[in-house]
Amino acid sequence: MENPTDRPDRPERPQRPARPVAGRRFYDGANRPVTPKQFRPDRGGSEFDERPARPKGRGGSDNRDEAAGDRTGRSDRGESRPPYRERSESTEQRGSNAGGERPRYENRPAQAASIDMLFGLRPIQEALNAGRTLEKIFLLRGTKNSLVTDISAAARAAGIQVQLVPVEKLDNLTRKNHQGAVAFVSPIDYAPLDTIVTGLFEEGKVPFLLLLDRITDVRNFGAIARTAECLGVQAIVVPSRGAAQINGDALKTSAGALNILPVCRENNLHETIRFLQQSGVTIVACTEKADEAVGAAEVDFTGPVAILMGSEEDGISPDLLNLADVKLKVPMAGQIQSLNVSVAAGIMLFEVARQRVNA
Repeated sequence: MENPTDRPDRPERPQRPARPVAGRRFYDGANRPVTPKQFRPDRGGSEFDERPARPKGRGGSDNRDEAAGDRTGRSDRGESRPPYRERSESTEQRGSNAGGERPRYENRPAQAASIDMLFGLRPIQEALNAGRTLEKIFLLRGTKNSLVTDISAAARAAGIQVQLVPVEKLDNLTRKNHQGAVAFVSPIDYAPLDTIVTGLFEEGKVPFLLLLDRITDVRNFGAIARTAECLGVQAIVVPSRGAAQINGDALKTSAGALNILPVCRENNLHETIRFLQQSGVTIVACTEKADEAVGAAEVDFTGPVAILMGSEEDGISPDLLNLADVKLKVPMAGQIQSLNVSVAAGIMLFEVARQRVNA
């Protein structure tokens, strides 16, 4: 039988250049190790490149440069790769701190990191005795000693809210040795309302005040303060309990208005409204329960006036609403029939500012 390979009509198959094989060594005539390279005339390569073979890596391959390229960003085949970059110190420290431990990311509210805090019974007592403005005080529930009694009495006399909380609440606020007491330091100093009202009348100015009943969102409070300062409000009055905490978020949202506009913190808004009424200030409540709309009603805002705004959830408290001299609502023609409290406050304050400018 005839061998098929001996047929003269079958052309001879040309030999192909050697291809690189991972883990295989090649040697030249001087018995020196060389790295094979595929013949690529379009890339300027030759059939073989004589270069010392790299030592084996973890994968056991001698041709790591051929597959991944060198650290200058160029492979053996002429392909361009991103340049090699050494790991910077900041990159290495992302997963570990200076001591070699992984960083601790605590699950805390954002507002807790944007306001100063005091820890311990003695520092809080000294801050109260020095007249320092505190926003809120948290005391460990069930603690009975003379320091706790003195702190509670001094805080209530200064109109500072005191809450008795479990130890888990204090541990969530800080991991330091709090000794059962944590206090938030207010970034602003509260002003006495009676001093402001008296000073306005003595200077011949017409009081234009804003009362906020249980506005709890810090961003709403900051937006209201920004609008109030732009439209000429002379002071903002908030209750000592149930009001938004004035922190870094509120200051940022107000665009610095809280550093200019006085804020008065009162223990009882009922007594505050009666005091303002006795001082000749008209209390105007903004509520959806009113019959007349702002702008349509014949209300004179050129005299002493205080605008009363309610909370985001249920509006103005019924007992405060009964004390108001005038009740107005914002006219709406849409289907939602609800406005954000900062927007509603801006509409009411604009009407007062418009009448005063025209007058």
